[in-house]
Amino acid sequence: MTKVFSALTVSADGYITGRDPGSGRGLGDAPTLFDWYFNGDTPSRVFDGFRLSEPSARVFDTAAARVGATLCGRNTYDDSGWLTGGTPQAGVPLVVLSHRPIPAMSDPHQTLVTTGIEDAVATARKLAGDKDVALMGGGVTSAALTAGLVDELILHQVPVLLGAGRPYFQALPAHIELRLVEAVPAPGVTHLHYEVLR
Repeated sequence: MTKVFSALTVSADGYITGRDPGSGRGLGDAPTLFDWYFNGDTPSRVFDGFRLSEPSARVFDTAAARVGATLCGRNTYDDSGWLTGGTPQAGVPLVVLSHRPIPAMSDPHQTLVTTGIEDAVATARKLAGDKDVALMGGGVTSAALTAGLVDELILHQVPVLLGAGRPYFQALPAHIELRLVEAVPAPGVTHLHYEVLR
């Protein structure tokens, strides 16, 4: 059965972007947050140009190979520059959850959903086929957690305190218990893989 998971890089104080992210500014000023993508000798089998440490490549590529569709919110969509086309992962459909219209969405690999997180996840599941749905962005991840739709969280935790930015998790209506599946230390990052308990 298709699983729904989030696998994002996060600072030790919980931010997934630096200060002042936005359209044309990408993920903002986030020194060292994404250095682990390029600090090794092992090329990613999924993302061209990524050269990771061996343990990071194993974790990163295993998660990326699972993805049959990606679901993001409007902030992530705008910050990442996908308005002009493209998706986070070549050939993998992108579902965008937004209550605001997106002008000129013409990429056939992009689908807009305006009717809430449940419908967005259902759309992404259909597009994913026998693979999994990856969530991108704190708002979408928090909404899906609140709706009980998330199976796993993978935190690529970097030992830096950013002090500001967009948080991985927004306010949740209740506590959510996790079970640690795997913890993999690597140069510049620790990969924490959790199962969401329901």
